Amino acid sequence: MDDPAPEDDLIPPHGGYRNLKSFQIADLCYDVTVRFCNRYIDKRSRTHDQMVQAARSGSKNIVEGSKVSGTSKETELKLTDVARGSLEELKRDYIDYLRQRGLQRWSPNDSLCSELIAARCQTSEQVAAWVRKIHSRLQKSAGRDKQTYPEIAANAALVLITVASSLLRRQLAAQSKDFLKNGGFRERMYRMRKHRRERDNLR
Repeated sequence: MDDPAPEDDLIPPHGGYRNLKSFQIADLCYDVTVRFCNRYIDKRSRTHDQMVQAARSGSKNIVEGSKVSGTSKETELKLTDVARGSLEELKRDYIDYLRQRGLQRWSPNDSLCSELIAARCQTSEQVAAWVRKIHSRLQKSAGRDKQTYPEIAANAALVLITVASSLLRRQLAAQSKDFLKNGGFRERMYRMRKHRRERDNLR
């Protein structure tokens, strides 16, 4: 009986982006941004298109990176970094939106940030429902400044983007570690060819 190969297939299993938490949150950021821009930013403005495209890039580059990971770990790394960069660009757009309108930006330690994260929203409608709930609560609160819908919505988007960016940084670190340890497609191909030659020589 032949010895088992070090890897079962030349191209390993890949493309499981739907299971990545980074993709799930980045995709949510995309949907939330489309909803936000359609409501609060002029559709004819360049800012509208830029924000939507940056959000789309944050999501779709994770997909593409996952799809090519079987044959190019280097490309997977690059696309994951592009996704992270796109989300950072989107983050700046939301920050600018708040600043240019004199609206409040929540601090990272604001209780509303952790409250949104704990809500585990999976759709833009769920995020919108959370925004409506917070808006109603703040209107009744005497101990906190009242905030507008777009102010709360922009801050909610910033919270989600921060979570997605953090997950992508960890993902990049894990991908880099794996690449340094195991190499890419060429190294995998070399190991399999070497193993096959060694196996054939034993016959």
